[in-house]
Amino acid sequence: MNWLRELLNRCTAFLRRGKLDDDLDQEVESHIELAIDENMRRGMTCEQARIAALRGFGGLTQVKESYRAQRGLPFFIGLGRDLGYAFRRLRASPGFTLVAIVTLALGIGANTAIFTLVEGILLRSLPVADPSRLVRIGDGNSCCYNSGFESKSGDFDLFSYDLYKQFRQAAPEFEQLAAVQAGGDGYTIGPHGSAPPRPLRTEFVSGNYFATLGVNAYAGRVFGEDDDRAGAPPVLVLSYQSWQGEFAHDPALIGAVVYIQNHPFTVAGVAPPGFFGDRILPITPDFWLPLSAEVELNGANAALTERETAWLYALGRLRPGVNEAALQAKLSAVLRQWMLQWPDFTRNDGAAAIPRQHVVLAPAGGGIQRLQKQTGDSLRLLMILSSVVLLISCANIATLLLARSTAQRTGVAVRMALGAARPRIIRQILTESVLLSILGGIAGLAVAWFGCRAILALAFPVAHNMPVQAHPSWPVLGFAFLVSLLTGIVFGAAPAWASSHAEPAEVLRCANKVSRDRGSLSQRMLVIVQLAMSIVLLAGTFLMTKSLANLEHQNFGIETAERYTFSIDLQGAGYTLDRLPGFYRQVEERLGAIPGVAQASFARYIPLGGNQWGTCIILPGQPEQTFGEKCFSDWDRVSAQFLNSLAVPVIRGRGFTSQDNASSVPVVLVNQAFVNKFFPGVDPIGQHFGTTSKYSDAFEIAGVFADFILVNPREKARPLFLRPMPQRFTANAEQTALAAENSSMFLDQVIVSLAGPSPDLETVVRKTMAGIDPALPVFRFTPYDAVVAGNFNQERLIARLTSAFGLLALILACVGLYGVMSYFVARRTSEIGIRMAIGASRSLIVRLVLRGALLQLVAGLALGIPASLLLGRLMKSLLFHISGSDPLALAAAALVLAACAAVAALVPALRAASLDPVRALRAE
Repeated sequence: MNWLRELLNRCTAFLRRGKLDDDLDQEVESHIELAIDENMRRGMTCEQARIAALRGFGGLTQVKESYRAQRGLPFFIGLGRDLGYAFRRLRASPGFTLVAIVTLALGIGANTAIFTLVEGILLRSLPVADPSRLVRIGDGNSCCYNSGFESKSGDFDLFSYDLYKQFRQAAPEFEQLAAVQAGGDGYTIGPHGSAPPRPLRTEFVSGNYFATLGVNAYAGRVFGEDDDRAGAPPVLVLSYQSWQGEFAHDPALIGAVVYIQNHPFTVAGVAPPGFFGDRILPITPDFWLPLSAEVELNGANAALTERETAWLYALGRLRPGVNEAALQAKLSAVLRQWMLQWPDFTRNDGAAAIPRQHVVLAPAGGGIQRLQKQTGDSLRLLMILSSVVLLISCANIATLLLARSTAQRTGVAVRMALGAARPRIIRQILTESVLLSILGGIAGLAVAWFGCRAILALAFPVAHNMPVQAHPSWPVLGFAFLVSLLTGIVFGAAPAWASSHAEPAEVLRCANKVSRDRGSLSQRMLVIVQLAMSIVLLAGTFLMTKSLANLEHQNFGIETAERYTFSIDLQGAGYTLDRLPGFYRQVEERLGAIPGVAQASFARYIPLGGNQWGTCIILPGQPEQTFGEKCFSDWDRVSAQFLNSLAVPVIRGRGFTSQDNASSVPVVLVNQAFVNKFFPGVDPIGQHFGTTSKYSDAFEIAGVFADFILVNPREKARPLFLRPMPQRFTANAEQTALAAENSSMFLDQVIVSLAGPSPDLETVVRKTMAGIDPALPVFRFTPYDAVVAGNFNQERLIARLTSAFGLLALILACVGLYGVMSYFVARRTSEIGIRMAIGASRSLIVRLVLRGALLQLVAGLALGIPASLLLGRLMKSLLFHISGSDPLALAAAALVLAACAAVAALVPALRAASLDPVRALRAE
């Protein structure tokens, strides 16, 4: 071990010697600078002062010997010494170090945060066995229940249970082929022990679901094929997150019986930690149920028994060596053959459209890509914008480093005159740059950590057990480190090279003789780039802000101020059809009696609440349509006060009254869009229509109300008809239709509108509802304005981040411009002094400085405006009622940038105009 001890001693000696040598370097530079200042105060010129300072220093021999000794050091020893030297230099310039680290932290942190979300949403694989072999039949984003043709393009991605079984039987190329519910249901679970009923999200899946994904239970067991057969004992599998959170990690729950909508289910097991299902969602399933349980819960209204109702995605694991193109063609043929069997597809010339119907096999290693498709454009845009911010940050760092290298040129020249090697100079400066960028990257990780959480909270405010991690993963950390390292190397190389080429003879000259140099040109170019990229971000800020304002402040057709909503689960609480009318009436009376409350109303789905029902409209004497869009209309079931509670006027005919009861003629109210589509040029009052050809005169139109947006705020109001709460259409004796009719009678959304102040309304409402039925919990009591605002979470996120990026870019660009103008003034002090000495006015000097800034601004605008137009084209799909090339947005961005740039340049200009010509010339 003696050799190891000797090596350590030598290394320690080298490092200690390196610190002494570096201290000697600093002592030399400090001594010479102080001597120069003292000699100039004695009346010497700059050159005379420097020559005298060098001649008067007695330690030159020792310094030269030190530099010669350094040339033989091993690489790692030299690198360690360079790191120590870089630390001391950065510590000696705290202002520069702080600005540089903060600048890099913001640029790298923003990119790391966005890349964390991109990795977590767009690039993430399912936590299952061998996800690379998972394939989905279909590549679309349809949801949640469809019938008839899928779309005009014929690309099917949503299937009925009957069609899923056809695929499974016809495709042995799959080791396993599972069916999963396209949407998701919210059911009330309870009780278990003393736990109160709670609404949880579920997903129906086929019995081979967990086997297909290769997922085993954490506790208990997952269900299998036998659990998905008719008559099998009803079971469920809990998610690990729900078991921990909702059920407090209770081991007694495994094998226990819980009640879903008053139906008993046995908890078979708990899924493993980290398993969130077959897709990334803001609200992941709390438990999974076999498809057969859908019949248990929904009875005759079950989609499982409807052979043509498409509500399932198909997800499978391919056998090795399968030709996917051949399998895709085979499954498309199975689809077309299946469609030819059913009249819903063949009638009214539908058979001619069947040859165009097909399926597409899509990779499913990342799961069903619903959220990815919804957020993909937004995340890619944010990646572009954050990359622009990083480039601006890097340009600013390069400007700072160039200015720093110029300021240190004299010191570098002194060291080279004393014998320092050029490679050593380059390595020291480059080490300092890389160290600075790594420190900025470390600080950027803190920015990314907080930024991820803030972005997720803004984008998904109601997220529950969302599987996206809010902290950088190891690949993201590697990305951040690589970005930091490249930043330090790329933007430190030029200053290192320029500084190392300082001639030793420059020690005897004064830098102020040089009015123009290459460093100044490089800095100007960097500022131009910063200005160009800043206007890109500012234009994006104005576009997204205006688009968000257009979305939020459009006329939705309803009043949302002073209105609140909450949900109840009547079926889960065991209510039957005969109890509903009395319950609705009691709630309306009791809530309406609360001080400050104008009225309460019920609806199956509330406007802009995210859900809808739709059906095909059949007019008397007309055949049923095949393609849904030609006959499609939204519909909803509501109480009599629904329109009044949202201030929606009835513009023709009448509204619902107490006379519209179970024994009266079935009536409906329709909106103006419905009239325009189905009764153009005809008085709609008294007209009839139905939803099947057999009952095409089932409903009579009693009134027309003004249009309002029901679901998508980016679309115009679609045809909509409303049905009164008490009326059931029982003429259709078909079991499925009657079950759907019965299901629509359960109105779980309540709207409370205020006529005046009502303090602590939520508490009063909850107490009132508990007084009516203590076993009926109130869920999601929310101001209606917040419900509407929830439709724009992603748009709001992009607008806020774009604004933050734009503001940051503006600050960095102005700081860069200020630095360059200050550098310009400092380097041309003698020239400015001469101009003022021969009669130049202060206003002329100000114009001289501002002219240089204006030229950089114009060049930046010339580069940035075309780039802004390109960004506008990329943002087109995210904008609402505004063009990506909106001239007002570009003009506003240019004006803001010009104003800030003028302020940034004016300070150095005024400083230049206040120079004393005598003192400026004396520096020469």
